[in-house]
Amino acid sequence: MAAGPWILLNDAKLALEKGLLILNADTFKVGLATSGSNLAAALTPSAYSNITDELSTANGYTAGGATASSPTLAGGGATATITWSTAAVDWVASGSGIVARFAFIYDNTAAVKQGIAYC
Repeated sequence: MAAGPWILLNDAKLALEKGLLILNADTFKVGLATSGSNLAAALTPSAYSNITDELSTANGYTAGGATASSPTLAGGGATATITWSTAAVDWVASGSGIVARFAFIYDNTAAVKQGIAYC
């Protein structure tokens, strides 16, 4: 399924500014949520625990999401764009399949588990 661009959550911008997110070292997870999630409505779920309507464990998906390993940063200096990337995250659907409207990324390192972005 094709996804649109990732949208940075408002509180993630502040966490980046304060140095609370270490994009090339922290542990990040990617989760899936239904169309009823608050992700697109507010842009403010500051923590993973505040993201609503995540899929439950079923049909190949595990609640809490999957780890996005090998985070890297590229760019800076003379390059106007900085790119953050991780290894691909995927799920193998079973049973009646996985139905989701949103994917979201959160930092699983700190106790707060900062929400970062969604698409």
